[in-house]
Amino acid sequence: MNVKDQISCRITGIQPYGVFVQCDDYVGLIHISEVSDQYVPSLEAILDIGDSIDAIILEVDDDKKRLKLSYKQANPVHPRIQKMVKIQIGFHSLSKALPFWIEKKKK
Repeated sequence: MNVKDQISCRITGIQPYGVFVQCDDYVGLIHISEVSDQYVPSLEAILDIGDSIDAIILEVDDDKKRLKLSYKQANPVHPRIQKMVKIQIGFHSLSKALPFWIEKKKK
């Protein structure tokens, strides 16, 4: 296993911060920031335990048999599609509320 290799792995666990996977005799973690460039409200909404997924290797620890992986690099969204999808929650909601919060604080 080498950095930048694309591998197929099986999801073994899902936590709020990321997804645990098994690939051969290696255990891997896909941090939530490596799942999508868009806001992800819940990993359980898009992935299930037992699913087989492709990921790109970011780091390898051969001694501990651990991998740091990226799902979004192995499954990129075409930029044209990304522009068409409106973000409903996340930073944009905060940026819209910011002027209100500033005015409220001034008073």
